[in-house]
Amino acid sequence: MSSEYEIRKTKREELIKSGINPYPYSFEKSHDVKILLEEFDAIAENSVKISIAGRLMSIRGHGKSVFSNIADSTGSIQLYLQLDALGEESFEGFKKTDVGDFIGVGGTLMKTKTGEKTLRVSNWLFLSKSLMNLPEKFHGLKDPETRYRQRYLDFISTPGTREKIKARSRIVKTIRKKLDSLGFLEVETPVLQPVYGGAFAEPFVTRYNSLGTDFYLRVSNELYLKRLLIGGFERVYEFAKDFRNEGVDKDHNPEFTQVEIYWSYVDYFAMMDLTEAIFREVCIELFGTPVLITGEREIDFSKSWKRLDYWDSLEEATGEDMKNLSKEALLDFCRRKNIEIDKKNHRGKIVDALFSALVQPNLIEPSFVMDHPLEISPLAKTHRKNPLLVERFEPIVLGMELGNSFSELNDPVEQRKRLEYQNELRKQGEKEYEPVDEDFLLAMSYGMPPAGGLGLGIDRLAMLFTSSENIREVITFPQLKPVQKTNEEI
Repeated sequence: MSSEYEIRKTKREELIKSGINPYPYSFEKSHDVKILLEEFDAIAENSVKISIAGRLMSIRGHGKSVFSNIADSTGSIQLYLQLDALGEESFEGFKKTDVGDFIGVGGTLMKTKTGEKTLRVSNWLFLSKSLMNLPEKFHGLKDPETRYRQRYLDFISTPGTREKIKARSRIVKTIRKKLDSLGFLEVETPVLQPVYGGAFAEPFVTRYNSLGTDFYLRVSNELYLKRLLIGGFERVYEFAKDFRNEGVDKDHNPEFTQVEIYWSYVDYFAMMDLTEAIFREVCIELFGTPVLITGEREIDFSKSWKRLDYWDSLEEATGEDMKNLSKEALLDFCRRKNIEIDKKNHRGKIVDALFSALVQPNLIEPSFVMDHPLEISPLAKTHRKNPLLVERFEPIVLGMELGNSFSELNDPVEQRKRLEYQNELRKQGEKEYEPVDEDFLLAMSYGMPPAGGLGLGIDRLAMLFTSSENIREVITFPQLKPVQKTNEEI
């Protein structure tokens, strides 16, 4: 057990013995710090009585006066405490506070001789006694694992981390507002599914005790949203937590959030227009302009996106016509380019791995990569001009894939054929391929309207618009391998 923990615990016990409750039930605030700073002159001129609450971030004593800084969720402001104003008991009591404690304070606004905006404290009280020391103020948390494992400390001490989570929330609100304005209905579909489907992914398996059956955490909500189209809902969307039991890297997290959107009677061209509108409005909401500045680059979302052919872009990157190469020739190409690939993979997956390695990283400006091979797109409608392709696009910005969209396949006979083919691959050991969902095929047999579908990864949108290089930066509590640690070991 750390000596700091013991010292603070002793202070807590002394406070309780003296009749002070260091953990009261509530505190009435009059202002957030942000409002005090923005409207400082008007509030100070009228000598408005202020009451704020927050965490002590610093304490600096000067004999009969103390300067401190308090932070709430909106900002930080300096406190000035004076013996004559507070009285001896209250002033001496403040000496029992520590950096990290939550306190409530009352007083009026003033400026110091150096012009710093300050709250002159007339009264204060404990709201929560902290027993642990915060990370050092000027350096914060540097170790990535500590940052993600003790995320609450990261939010307290590392500049900008809370702003990324706030930006993420604004992204979701903007998308929701846009879709609602177009007449879409927000819905909820099952997270636990008897048959997983809608994406190439290995699922997490769980047990439904009351039904005596294994269920799967969804890898996608696509097939349930399509059931809603069949049921007569023409425009639906869902912000969904999905789960794919795969590796973790800077762009992937097994638990992730996406918004899936389905729109009856339109095709993937309409979904391109919708995608452009969503990105443009998100950028304007966050920055007041459709231009995203990230590093030295400017990405202008007011312009139409580039539209690139999947095979043509792959041929341009490789110098070879990949669509006619055999699996063996593709594997040989991967060896020559030092691209790691599982030899057991199906030909379509090898091609897509080549695309991800050689084409995608170079697509910096907003781009739609269009018209993918049919063999890797079992839920998309066959291309109206080429039966070997499907009407599909992926939105890519700064080399990062941000979503997926189809003209949705609505022929139940063709859908069965494709799912049965995928199921055969799954039986051969490729767990990512989806099984046949007989209930979905039954639903399709009653008639599904033509539709456009779009899925956008919320985590990756947050990465893009906050200039984050790791997906964990925009997830509130990313998962890490568990460790057993008590307060005594911290």
